Amino acid sequence: MKTTLEIPDELFRRSKATAALRGQRLKELVNEALRGHLDEQAAGDAVRPGWRGVFGGATAEDVAQVDAVIEADLERIDRDEWR
Repeated sequence: MKTTLEIPDELFRRSKATAALRGQRLKELVNEALRGHLDEQAAGDAVRPGWRGVFGGATAEDVAQVDAVIEADLERIDRDEWR
């Protein structure tokens, strides 16, 4: 499939130079880099199951709500009971 991408000039120059040094065409380098990035992301998601898989994408509001629930639970702990 063909598509058009806008790439910052500096990134384009670095990519083109890297491809040339490797003896590759630019499209081969881009495909390799994109595939590697997506594979790495997929592997990272597999390592972090459940809520941990989306925690990095939580908004500040979501984190504040979770913090509030945790803080409320911690306040109910009798510190003397844990000594």
